[in-house]
Amino acid sequence: MEFENYMSKDYYQTLGVDKSATKDEIKKAFRKLAHEYHPDKKGGNETKFKELNEAYSVLSDDSKRSQYDTFGSGNMGGSQSGGFGGGQGFDGFDFSGFQGGFQQGNGVEFDLGDIFGEFFGGGRRRAPRGRDISVDITLSFEESIFGVQRTIILNKVSVCDTCGGSGAKRGSVQNTCSTCNGKGKIQEMRRSIIGSFSTTKVCETCHGFGKVPKEKCETCNGRGTLKRNKDIKAAIPAGIEDGQVLSMRGQGEAVTGGTSGDLYIKVHVEQHNLFSKEGNNLVMDLHVKLSDALLGVRTDIKTLDGTITLTIPEGVNFFEVLRVKGKGVPYTHGKRGDLLARIIIDMPKKMSKEAKKAVEELRTRGI
Repeated sequence: MEFENYMSKDYYQTLGVDKSATKDEIKKAFRKLAHEYHPDKKGGNETKFKELNEAYSVLSDDSKRSQYDTFGSGNMGGSQSGGFGGGQGFDGFDFSGFQGGFQQGNGVEFDLGDIFGEFFGGGRRRAPRGRDISVDITLSFEESIFGVQRTIILNKVSVCDTCGGSGAKRGSVQNTCSTCNGKGKIQEMRRSIIGSFSTTKVCETCHGFGKVPKEKCETCNGRGTLKRNKDIKAAIPAGIEDGQVLSMRGQGEAVTGGTSGDLYIKVHVEQHNLFSKEGNNLVMDLHVKLSDALLGVRTDIKTLDGTITLTIPEGVNFFEVLRVKGKGVPYTHGKRGDLLARIIIDMPKKMSKEAKKAVEELRTRGI
């Protein structure tokens, strides 16, 4: 990542939040956008997804966010002069040729993305995090109304059940890691264009555990993770909307020495041939004959709970709504919305002579 671009980016704008946004607001905004642009998702955008990750990695960390607010946001607009406290800055210095790192005459190699990531992170690297997973599921209308338990089968990188992620054979002796001397992290002195500084990173030998097994787990060959099918039970809540996304924390892919990613479930709801959903209410069109509308009638109607008998009052009007309480969408503490039956009066296209005579008689009576 180029330093000039890093300093000129507005991470708050990238996530669509104000500079005063709380950590929860930042996290919520990131999750929403990350699901929308995830490269594994149809219509995703890998470049945009990387930008979102970059912004979130800075704004979600108090130390990084403080340094960014000090050194970054004050330099929006292209000028980096004074970005490090009034020094000479980097005006006029072109970093575009050094994306993949560069080497000075003294043999010291630099990678700008690595250097500035460590610098703004206070010399610390965050623990690795597994990849997020996005899936789509389809529910019937009834399942969306009452909720349902779904089992989702994923082929993903998971923690090894045999060793529990340690990578060690059962009963194997755990030796102190010789690379980090059991600390789980190592310090390095780095030299860069802004001077020398010390960095701390997770030990790649023991993945931060500080111990290495004398004998590796035979199932995962010491990796602590392996790719396999896993059944994940997802409780779909009652009243879920079409297009709504559910998140299951830690149900994404696992990574050795770090935390698992999240699982995002996008729900698609099939249309019903009779009912539609409006908030906590169910709405249906109820067709009645003209004579029944004039005289009133008791009729059986189907609901999602079964058949019930509904009384249609005499003289009911077009589009008048009859309410059946407690037959709508469950929402909280056993409460449910209502069923709303919208009256559609079916007018006869043809009438017999007797019917016409009866209607004419009604007309003479002013009806």
